[in-house]
Amino acid sequence: MADKGSGWRTTPPMRKESITVRHFYEASRERFKLKLLAGGRGLDNRITDKNLHRPGLALAGYVELFTFHRVQIFGNTEIFYLRSLELPERIEVFRRLASFEVPCIVVTNGNKLDDELVRICEERNIPLFETSFETTKAIFFLSDFLEDQFNLQTVIHGAFVDVYGVGLLFVGRSGIGKSEVALDLIERGHRLVADDVVMVTQKGEGILMGAGTDLVRHFMEIRGLGLLNVREMFGIRAIRFQKRVEVVVELEEWSPDGEYTRTGLDESTVKLLEVEVPHVKLPIITGKNITVIAEVIALNYLLKHYGYDASKEFAGKLEKILIERSEGGNAEAGTDRVIPYFEHDFE
Repeated sequence: MADKGSGWRTTPPMRKESITVRHFYEASRERFKLKLLAGGRGLDNRITDKNLHRPGLALAGYVELFTFHRVQIFGNTEIFYLRSLELPERIEVFRRLASFEVPCIVVTNGNKLDDELVRICEERNIPLFETSFETTKAIFFLSDFLEDQFNLQTVIHGAFVDVYGVGLLFVGRSGIGKSEVALDLIERGHRLVADDVVMVTQKGEGILMGAGTDLVRHFMEIRGLGLLNVREMFGIRAIRFQKRVEVVVELEEWSPDGEYTRTGLDESTVKLLEVEVPHVKLPIITGKNITVIAEVIALNYLLKHYGYDASKEFAGKLEKILIERSEGGNAEAGTDRVIPYFEHDFE
């Protein structure tokens, strides 16, 4: 594990080199309405590229730049081109394409291939799938799935909670109380994404998504108590499976020599997978209600997201008062009560 800051841990960024066609199929068949037609013996073929390919030119005979190692998409263009050929030529064209080590073929729009072409896929162990999705929609969803599989990811030791719709990732040294803070937030109605092991994946430009692992899911380890199943204990409302990582909250023991934000004008960030994420360093001292502060961190993030920054507003008022004083307009500016006159209401 690699250490960051005052001891919170991440693994080095990693990226999958390949996935099997079996994983591609099993993870997406329900979502993308994929149906396996032939080539089941080739489900262990490897997909090594997140991009898709439409083999129109390869079918027409130009294979110099044929990226055969990608998932091949047969849309209306490819299907109607094949139908324009006589059956013997159609078989010859398709057999030439199948002579390459194609991982799999997806036919869109509910189109059908001739039985002879289906048998070629079976012979060559090329999984052949069909989907009722139109080509544009199928390419969008399948590309998104493959991009997700091949994107950079890392594992972070922490607790990840959805607080008021904001993804707060709590990090810090082992035993500092990350899980206890997460449990307190759950009890207050917020939602656990993952505890202890958080898998963070870069999803799109400047976006990080976090989730738990299949093994741990929504279990939590509380020292002195043991393992808890949050879903069973608090119900479905207390969990979610994924969330965008929006703020990193670093818990650490308070130190008189530590540097902590006082005004909030100097916003701190931390880099995860080359993405800058807002970073709050939160000192732990006796009597400090970390749970409430975490809720305030989330609310403050939302305010800033929608254009209001309390630090900048206060700085603007302070600058205005200093200007008034320097110009001699009002030497006592800023020293009056917020209420200039207590009316006859003594509550």
